[in-house]
Amino acid sequence: MRNGSVAGSADRTSALAPEMLYRRCDQSRLTFATTAELAPLAHAPGQARAIEAIALGLGMRRDGFNIYALGPSGTGKRSVILHLMRQRAADEPTPADWIYVNNFADPHRPNAIQLPPGRGGALRQDMRSLIEELRVAIPAAFESEDYRTRRHVIDGQFKERHDKLISAIEQRAKAQGVGIIRTPMGMGLAPVRNGEVLAPEQFAQLPAEEQERLQQEMEAIHQQLQEVMQQLPRWESERRAAVRDLNREIIRFAIGHLIQALKERYADLPDVTEHLKVVEEDLAENAEEFLLQRAAMAGDGALEAPVRGAGREAGTFDRYLVNLIVDHANDTGAPVLEEDHPSLSNLIGRIEHRSMFGTLVTDFSLIMPGALHKANGGYLVLDARRLLLQPFAWDELKRTMRAREIRIRSAPDLLSLPSASTLDPEPIPCDVKVVLTGDRLLYYLLSEYDPEFGELFKVAADFDDEMARSADSELAYAGLIAGIASREKLQPLDRGAVARMIEHGARLAGDAERLSVRLEGIADLMREADHYARQEGRPVTAAADIQAAIDAQIRRASRIRERVLDEIARGVIMIDSAGAKVGQVNGLSVTQLGGIAFGRPSRITARVRLGKGEVVDIEREVELGGPIHSKGVLILAGFLGGRFARRRPLALSASLVFEQSYGGVEGDSASMAELCAILSMLAGVPIGQNLAITGSVNQNGESQPIGGVNEKIEGFFDVCLRAGLDGRQGVVIPAANVKHLMLRQDVVDAVAAGRFAVHAVAGVDQAMEILTGVEAGVPDAAGKYPPDSVNGRVEAELAALADRAQQFAVGERKGDRA
Repeated sequence: MRNGSVAGSADRTSALAPEMLYRRCDQSRLTFATTAELAPLAHAPGQARAIEAIALGLGMRRDGFNIYALGPSGTGKRSVILHLMRQRAADEPTPADWIYVNNFADPHRPNAIQLPPGRGGALRQDMRSLIEELRVAIPAAFESEDYRTRRHVIDGQFKERHDKLISAIEQRAKAQGVGIIRTPMGMGLAPVRNGEVLAPEQFAQLPAEEQERLQQEMEAIHQQLQEVMQQLPRWESERRAAVRDLNREIIRFAIGHLIQALKERYADLPDVTEHLKVVEEDLAENAEEFLLQRAAMAGDGALEAPVRGAGREAGTFDRYLVNLIVDHANDTGAPVLEEDHPSLSNLIGRIEHRSMFGTLVTDFSLIMPGALHKANGGYLVLDARRLLLQPFAWDELKRTMRAREIRIRSAPDLLSLPSASTLDPEPIPCDVKVVLTGDRLLYYLLSEYDPEFGELFKVAADFDDEMARSADSELAYAGLIAGIASREKLQPLDRGAVARMIEHGARLAGDAERLSVRLEGIADLMREADHYARQEGRPVTAAADIQAAIDAQIRRASRIRERVLDEIARGVIMIDSAGAKVGQVNGLSVTQLGGIAFGRPSRITARVRLGKGEVVDIEREVELGGPIHSKGVLILAGFLGGRFARRRPLALSASLVFEQSYGGVEGDSASMAELCAILSMLAGVPIGQNLAITGSVNQNGESQPIGGVNEKIEGFFDVCLRAGLDGRQGVVIPAANVKHLMLRQDVVDAVAAGRFAVHAVAGVDQAMEILTGVEAGVPDAAGKYPPDSVNGRVEAELAALADRAQQFAVGERKGDRA
């Protein structure tokens, strides 16, 4: 390259060859015709580190060795975890069943009972059968002739005792001329003669001595009656006690064999047999109340017993039922559960209520299990973000894991707020391996700000979103594609389609030497390609179908991208793709909108003037520039000072701006373009507008790699394509980004035809030579640059600015002295 060359007329020898712009998959290495011949992979390759961590966490039955699987979404974390869990769980013992039963001593604190797997459901059915038997056996026992006879004897004994005492009093009264009269109001006393009650007038005609005697006799008899009446409640109590003892005896006889059969069936379970004993005692104590409703309906007042509550409304057998909250009757191995809505109640369970007489009531049968109950003895997978969004769920999960017991509590309980009548069920021991899935940022935030997190989740399974690309990994990738096709019931893919999928995997990774393992995007593309192949009636998905799906995805999301290109073509957004200008360069940026990223050029301009050595970032001054962008500007200022201000002060003030930028600017990928614009302005050398440049720069002037290089190149290519390709247009990128190139086929074809070029540079000097067509210049032994070189012109301009600054300072001092 010689001085005086046309700006932007880069030597074609500096351009990259077409084969460096896109790394194709060698189909000769794919030794299959279709994916139907391949053994499907169960999960994504390239996750050995994460799988080792999961294996450790699942195998460690120590406190705190729970797992946090971190990595971006779509990498197959969930499927890998569930697959490994199910493999391990299949060989582990099936955990116990759990039931809640009524606590007859304290109904508000139901008892929890553990049973071997499958026995919980059997006990529940046995108790239901027992209730059905009781509904028949108890009424039949009370309707038996034996019961009626014995009940009649008890009632007869009470009546006989009562009547005997009353008869003795009546005989005495009769002998003394006093009669006992029974009235609706009770019993009264009156004098009698010849069996007739004396009227008051007749009584008044009796001699005074007779009247006094009768009065005394009536008082004595009245006293005897009072004594008898005072004994009646005691006799009635004794009668009721005798009836109660009879009822208990009858009930024990009626239900004894039923309860005994259950005790024998569950003799190996002490907790169950103890509960059956309590049930038997409660039945014997309260069975009469179950007959009251029937007696009332029949109009029979013979049964006399107070109605007593025993945990539920009186008159039902429901309090003897069993609430089976965990049932493993049909399960083999340990449970594996994924809870996609980890709210407080879905995690630790809840207590439901029913409305009764205008109020909410509950009992043990309304206790509902949570995910921790169902996964107890096994494995539970939770999404960390969803868990943290649910009030109280995260804190209660940690409390449960620390205490190793599941205690059902509601949100009002946790806030100590008054609530409807509720229960305090006995907590259940907890042995669950918990796996959280989430992104890396959330993991690091929890590690930093939650001191309990590291104690409870000691194993981090870090899933990568990329894998190295090699011949072996491409074959593994083909197995992954075969696995997706098999699981999704898609048509087989031929060798060409697999090769195109591998190439697209590299493009998704933004690196020709790596492959994306974000399975969600890969699977979606395969589903669309399968759809197009079926539409065309092909039994096998081909490369054309994969390309059609890629093109369709891009088109669906390209409205804004095409609008930007239209505005550039119309001149509304001012971007030049021809000519040359001093202090102006085409920078490149990437816009990310939803699932699509596209590149777009931006005009960057620089202006210099006499100053104190500062470089003003206008974006930063108006608070549109982010910290990384501002850092890039300060770095280029450091480069200018280090190269050109070692012997004299940097007496310039430079300003940089992204023209027509109305949003935030972040990142340092434009710092090379900004430096080139300042050097062009200082040297007075125009930059070719047929070129665009991207890359960051360090203080040594070296070009550093940036992200989104493919999208940036394609963005400027699309602008030039609409303006018309003339063979002089191209893009300048850092040499370190060459390994990342996986460009669109139309860009590669244009480069191969000599209509477009991609240049790779190692530093700012090489970039300036390509952009301006002028040699950058190399310093001689004295540190001087050739005067006609870019660096020489910059050095001369900065020297002139320093001299003018010195003259200005001297003039000011003279003016001050005058």
